[in-house]
Amino acid sequence: MAKRGGYQGGMPGNMSNLMKQAQKMQKQMEESQKELDAREFEAAAGGGAVKAKVNGKRELLSVEIDPEAVDPDDVEMLQDMIVAAVNEAMKQAAEANQAAMSRIAGFGGMGF
Repeated sequence: MAKRGGYQGGMPGNMSNLMKQAQKMQKQMEESQKELDAREFEAAAGGGAVKAKVNGKRELLSVEIDPEAVDPDDVEMLQDMIVAAVNEAMKQAAEANQAAMSRIAGFGGMGF
């Protein structure tokens, strides 16, 4: 009697395919992460008075402040605008990262 579902190269056929898919998905994730790390995300607050730029690694690259936004009598408002701009840029980077990983793991990855 012939054996069903035998071994191919010492590994069950389905396991071999699964390993190939996992390696492919890992490579896609690494490539996607490199692309994301190189991207820049910019956000503004206070009608553009404060701009913050971060990269895909979520590192703050720059902060631009319109000189008219600097009011010595209201430093708190300037601080709040900086925080808001940085947080929004970070959020954009995180969302781009999540979307890329979802594409790989969901539709283009393992194919489940």
